[in-house]
Amino acid sequence: MTNAWRAAGLTYIQYSNICAKVLRQGLKSELRADAAKREVSHVKFNPWENGKPIRKAQPAE
Repeated sequence: MTNAWRAAGLTYIQYSNICAKVLRQGLKSELRADAAKREVSHVKFNPWENGKPIRKAQPAE
């Protein structure tokens, strides 16, 4: 037996994002604006080499 989201060809992250979006759309209008702010996410990627993160040079001030 497999999960429905997996049988549909989705990853758990994709499934979770769809559920969150549907939930936010179902909120009352006064709560929807606050929930919409949580929809935006930021991801930071750090390259690694030999088991240590590679740091970029800081810009000179």
